[in-house]
Amino acid sequence: MRIDIITIFPEMFAGWFDHSIVKRARKKGLAEIHLHNLRDFATSKHRNVDDYPFGGGSGMVMMAQPIADCIDHLKKERNYDEVIFLTPDGEIFNQPMTNKLSLAENLIMLCGHYKGVDERIREHYVTMEVSIGNYVLSGGELAAAVICNSIIRLIPGVLSDETSALDDSFQDNLISPPVYTRPANFNGLKVPDVLLSGNEALIRQWRSVQALLRTRKRRPGMLED
Repeated sequence: MRIDIITIFPEMFAGWFDHSIVKRARKKGLAEIHLHNLRDFATSKHRNVDDYPFGGGSGMVMMAQPIADCIDHLKKERNYDEVIFLTPDGEIFNQPMTNKLSLAENLIMLCGHYKGVDERIREHYVTMEVSIGNYVLSGGELAAAVICNSIIRLIPGVLSDETSALDDSFQDNLISPPVYTRPANFNGLKVPDVLLSGNEALIRQWRSVQALLRTRKRRPGMLED
C-alpha cells in the first residue's frame, strides 16, 4: 500500500510513523507513506496556499490551484483508489471503512486547514470525505495519522498475529470482551474461573456473552445497527 499525504505541515508527522506497527509495516515494505508539502506547488512569490473567501466572512480558504496541481502531479505517476479529504463534515470514520481502505493499493489524503478548501476541489478532485469525529481540529494531519494507523495494521503481514485484528472491537459490530493477564489473583481481585479452566468452548461462549453485555451497556446503538 502507498499513501500520499498532502499537507502544509509535513513536519507534524515526524514520529507518528516512526514507531510501533506503522514503522514495522514500512520496514517490511508493506506500506509506503509519502509526505507532500503543498507550498511546493504554490505559484506565488511567498508560496501562499490560502486566500480570502469570496463573499466575505472570517478565516481563510485553501486555494484550488496548489491542491489541483499536486493531485494532478501524483496521478501522472499512478492510479489512486481514493482521494480522501479530511474534514469535520465528512463521513464518520469507522471499522467497516477501515477494512475497505486496507484493501486499497494507492491512497491520497488531503489535510484541510483554515476554513476549508475551495469547493471546486471537493467537487472535482476529492472522491471521499472523512471525519474522525464530531469536533474540529486545527488541521487534518492528526486525522490522517489516525486513519493511516488504523488501516495499515490490517495489511496482511503487519501484525505478528494476523488473527488479532479479527478480534478487535467493532469488527463484528461488538465491543471486545474484558481481558486479563497474570497474576490470576491481584490484590484479592481474581480472574474469572472460566478463563483458567482450559475449556476452549466455554471460554469462547463467555467471551461472546461478555462482548454482547459490554456493547449493550456502553454502545447500545451498535446493537440497533
